[in-house]
Amino acid sequence: MNSKKVESIVQKSDDISVDETARETMNIVVVGHVDHGKSTIVGRLLADTNSLPEGKLAQVKSNCQRNSKPFEYAFLIDALKDEQTQGITIDSARVFFKTNKRDYIIIDAPGHIEFLKNMVTGSSRAEAALLVIDAKEGVQENSRRHGYMLSMLGIKQIVVLVNKMDCVSYRKDIFERIVEEYSRFLLKINISPVCFIPVSGREGDNIVAVSAVMSWYKATTVLGVLDFLKKEKTSANQVFRMPIQGVYKFTKCGDTRRIVAGTIESGTIKVGDNVIFYPSGKKNKVKTIEAFNKSMREESSAGYAVGLTLSEQSYIKRGEIIVKENEEAPQIASRIKVNLFWLGKKPMVKRKDYIFKLGTEKVLARLEKIERVIDASNLKSVEAKEEINRHDVAECILKLKRAISFDLVDKIVSLSRFVIVADYEISGGGIIREALPDGQSWVREKVFMRNCKWEKSNISQEERAEKYNQKSAVILVTGAKDVGKKRIAKKLEASLFSLDRFVYFLGIGNVLYGVDADIKGKADVKQEHIRRLAEVSNILIDSGMILIVPAIELTQDNLNLIKTSVNIDRIITIWVGGDITTDIEYDLRVDNVDDLDNVTGQVKRILKNKGIIFDSAKE
Repeated sequence: MNSKKVESIVQKSDDISVDETARETMNIVVVGHVDHGKSTIVGRLLADTNSLPEGKLAQVKSNCQRNSKPFEYAFLIDALKDEQTQGITIDSARVFFKTNKRDYIIIDAPGHIEFLKNMVTGSSRAEAALLVIDAKEGVQENSRRHGYMLSMLGIKQIVVLVNKMDCVSYRKDIFERIVEEYSRFLLKINISPVCFIPVSGREGDNIVAVSAVMSWYKATTVLGVLDFLKKEKTSANQVFRMPIQGVYKFTKCGDTRRIVAGTIESGTIKVGDNVIFYPSGKKNKVKTIEAFNKSMREESSAGYAVGLTLSEQSYIKRGEIIVKENEEAPQIASRIKVNLFWLGKKPMVKRKDYIFKLGTEKVLARLEKIERVIDASNLKSVEAKEEINRHDVAECILKLKRAISFDLVDKIVSLSRFVIVADYEISGGGIIREALPDGQSWVREKVFMRNCKWEKSNISQEERAEKYNQKSAVILVTGAKDVGKKRIAKKLEASLFSLDRFVYFLGIGNVLYGVDADIKGKADVKQEHIRRLAEVSNILIDSGMILIVPAIELTQDNLNLIKTSVNIDRIITIWVGGDITTDIEYDLRVDNVDDLDNVTGQVKRILKNKGIIFDSAKE
């Protein structure tokens, strides 16, 4: 342990001044192997700083006495009854206390191997970590795993607490042995801990007050080192980022506002600021800044949940990130290189869909390539594996269903951290290291510029939907040549038109011999044909119509390109014919085109289920 660093901590923590007008909040996560005493340390910290509600300590002690159970400080934060029964913490509990310098949120993350997945979310917003090691048991596999995971999550300030020193008679040599062993491991993963502190959560040694029984330790306490830790600079010194949580409209009493809600991750926003939404590229201006049950404000910054109203109506959705126009843009990609740790009971494998969650964004993802797998407990690596096993850390490439926006870990950590959901459980997590090229990169640049320059109508999409009793959509009818695609498309157009729907059949030849006339017949231009078709479609659906397009053997890449270009998610795909000749993912398969009434009935049911058409008097 670096004695000069520890002496510096003591000196600086004693010099902390009180400024009640500039109080800040810091998030600290507590991790460690099961039964190494994390909850006890946190409970003792609360008790010894008088941060507990009045009478809480006496109440817990009384409950223990009535149940003939020895009192444990861990019981102060173990809120669930079955946690006290089992003697382990099974969820991330948040507790609060304050010092003269700042307010703290302590996240007690589970350490039991079965609950490691909860630590992913428990650590997701932490700015520093207390990592607990039992002096008697020493460094365990989980101690190393936790250190590795914290480093992957971008948590750089780590304080190592060697707990239960009372169980080893407060021996200096045992403490120093653990310091030496764990320091060697941390050095291999490029972590320089703030310091090591010998403590006893049960007896209170070096938690708030300096221990009288460890005279060989001359440095600071846990409370002292917390105030020494540096607060992340998030507001004025970083670019503005606000992931969209939702878009809400209130109609009571004639309220016509559309409120874009979310929590500001970094930076500052003001009324009148020009903003861009990523990845769509749509531009707008902040009209008002609002908060629930509070007066409007002219400005807001990182950490605040706010609602923004905009100067113009725009179709934007949950998961997009709001960025100020004059600031650095985030990354956009559907292929990403990541560092990922896997905690699922089943291995992570290729050719399986997983749910990828980053901020408010959620998208399907697949494992495309494993570049290297590391055992986090011993740092041994294996090349060219075909699956990622439990407790492995992998450098790999993920292919997302569609492009998302994010920041790399060295820019804004919170917008680089993600979790993976498999079989309805959080099974992994990690950080994005690099945005990789994909098949839609060239199109995305054009679409982004188009959206930035798009001239908006004064008639909103909501007004069009109310007028036409429908939402705009694209229906792609595809399959092999001469299987009846046009018959289905035209029949569907006629059927919807008879119900007073705003609908249009767009024959592919109308595009090929019109806007595509300059490239028709040239080699290697199919992607450009598809892009132009998508651009024509985008203009037509902006009018509020349902567009029906037949096309021969569209592939999944073709569909992805169309989805990149078209400004809505409402794209319905119909495959016509007995043989599936491409890899496209379809919503409806039609084998028999003889019964067109039945086919159009099925399509209309899909449109209703997706909320595209509403009931009308003619139906």
